Amino acid sequence: MSSTIIKTNFNFPGQKKVYHGKVRSVYTLENNLLLMVATDRLSAFDVVMPKGIPYKGQILNQIATKMMRDTQDLVPNWLIATPDPNVAIGEACNPYKVEMVIRGYMSGHAAREYKAGKRILCGVEMPEGMKENDKFPEPIITPATKAEMGDHDEDISREEILKRGIVAQEDYLVLEDYTRKLFQRGSEIAASRGLILVDTKYEFGKTKNGKIVLIDEIHTPDSSRYFYTEGYEKRQKNNESQKQLSKEFVRQWLIANDFQGLEGQTTPFMSDAYIKTVSERYIELYENITGEKFVKADVSNISSRIEENVAAYFKV
Repeated sequence: MSSTIIKTNFNFPGQKKVYHGKVRSVYTLENNLLLMVATDRLSAFDVVMPKGIPYKGQILNQIATKMMRDTQDLVPNWLIATPDPNVAIGEACNPYKVEMVIRGYMSGHAAREYKAGKRILCGVEMPEGMKENDKFPEPIITPATKAEMGDHDEDISREEILKRGIVAQEDYLVLEDYTRKLFQRGSEIAASRGLILVDTKYEFGKTKNGKIVLIDEIHTPDSSRYFYTEGYEKRQKNNESQKQLSKEFVRQWLIANDFQGLEGQTTPFMSDAYIKTVSERYIELYENITGEKFVKADVSNISSRIEENVAAYFKV
């Protein structure tokens, strides 16, 4: 089994504080800089799995970097440099407390809600007569925010966001506009690779100069769901599951093993063989969505590699 990076305990040049998220560790540095380390942690149902996935952090970071660069003509983003395969450095921002989720197809959470009989999701009406993985007439925006108690995401409507003052109306209109533009570009990129961008989420922040920018990640397998274009229509017609590249296959495996992050449930054992298959699926998505061969970074000592690369970046 290849080495993975699960925990981070760095002391970078100019470091002021650190926040450890479910997947990324975020270091606040001097000079209004933020450094994010994409770890190999795997999160599903808002729970971090006990074992890491080889190369997952590198894959997330490199896809996000490429997609940021491929969309910066449409939407400004926080990214300045990627000095290491697992590291991104950018401008520190004040993040909005909403995730802008956009769905082109009725899959995942939307499909589960639909099956439960719901036809309104985050204030948006879903048409009658749809089946799982059908395409919506138009992409729908279904935002999420952190629950007031705990770390779970909760669905929220545009109206509720504005009513509670989570985001000012003027800013929220920009977030919606940016979300639709990014999803359109992401869909075009995916289509050029024989993929369908099913749904995704974007996070935004405001710089100290008051500019709204895209932050965190974009179009990665952790934030997005992809189907293969080839065979999509046939599988829908035959009521078959879609062949997909996303973290949904992990969620389905967990559900099949009686785990959905509910109280009292224990994460099922993940064998080395299963973890290897998860890693291979992530590599498969990287190569499909970027059109590039994945080059595995040296994982003999990931922490030392990161420290050396970051130090070299700041010395330049």
